Amino acid sequence: MGKVAVVSIVIAALAALLGERILNLRKKTLASRELVQNHLPNCVALKNLDFGSEDITILENGLAFISTGLKYPGLPSSNKIGKIYTLDMKDPRMKPGELRMPRNFDLESFNPHGISVYVDPSDDAIYLFVVNHPQHQSQIELFKFIEDDHSLVHLKTVKHELLYSVNDIVAVGLESFYATNDHYFNHEILKGWVELLLGQPWTNVVYYSPEEVKVVSDGYYFANGINISPDKRHIYVSDLFDHTVHVLEVKEDNALVSVKAVSVGSLCDNVEVDPETGDLWLGCHPNGWKIYMGGPEDPAGSEVIRIQDVHSDKPVVTPVYSDDGHVIIGSSVAATHGGKLLIGTVFHKALCCDLK
Repeated sequence: MGKVAVVSIVIAALAALLGERILNLRKKTLASRELVQNHLPNCVALKNLDFGSEDITILENGLAFISTGLKYPGLPSSNKIGKIYTLDMKDPRMKPGELRMPRNFDLESFNPHGISVYVDPSDDAIYLFVVNHPQHQSQIELFKFIEDDHSLVHLKTVKHELLYSVNDIVAVGLESFYATNDHYFNHEILKGWVELLLGQPWTNVVYYSPEEVKVVSDGYYFANGINISPDKRHIYVSDLFDHTVHVLEVKEDNALVSVKAVSVGSLCDNVEVDPETGDLWLGCHPNGWKIYMGGPEDPAGSEVIRIQDVHSDKPVVTPVYSDDGHVIIGSSVAATHGGKLLIGTVFHKALCCDLK
């Protein structure tokens, strides 16, 4: 067999492999899914949040924290500096207010992603944990929230070799947390289309404390949102490309043991938990292919899913809201309080809707 024939066979084999990988990626991203519109009443866009509202978490008193301005490789973004807002869900004006950031903090490179709030049971002090990507690196910023001054005090920056591609975080102590790594590779080229096309379950969950840092769960295609049950006994992790939410039991040594995986039928991003009912609320991408490839004529849609009775033998998975992208694009989080639903996005606006 001549060299030309060998080269032709190799090229044909590589083309076939690439075609198979693209088909597999389209399947994982639900590229062929057609969305059924399902709107809620009285939905209004929130002011000041025109450049994303990637993560939202709401305290039991109705105070919501919102991260905005995320710049994520491969997705649209603005040149606006990242910011943190709060919103009082009991305020009829529903107008988010920007938190004053500390002077000793590098605002120019602030690129906030997932967030989590920890309330110190000893004095009710509020601490905000923020995943930050300056220069597309990963680190965790720990702030103290000063309510009277509507400001944040920067306490420390956490960096570690195991926290290399952090997406989301859930705080479990004053300086301890669980975090998801959404990629396996660290290099920008490898963690982009190369990793997407390989499509392997290589991402993980890491536990961090000043005394110990370790991988506590792995085998995810794209470990994304993470949160904790009201009784602190279980951790929930959304696997974006596996269309599942994993339920994990917290052990005494902070390790996590898999209990089950609940199929959600969408590419679900962040996970919020209703403190009263234990229901899971998920901001999801109904067609992930459009997040990367869609344009103004065919925008990525948005979907909100609720999981009730997640620990039962038959969890109830309910699509609560869906839009084809002409109202809201790329929903990443959904959080509820007082009969209202906040829907945040990776790079678009945020909505507040009535649930009834």
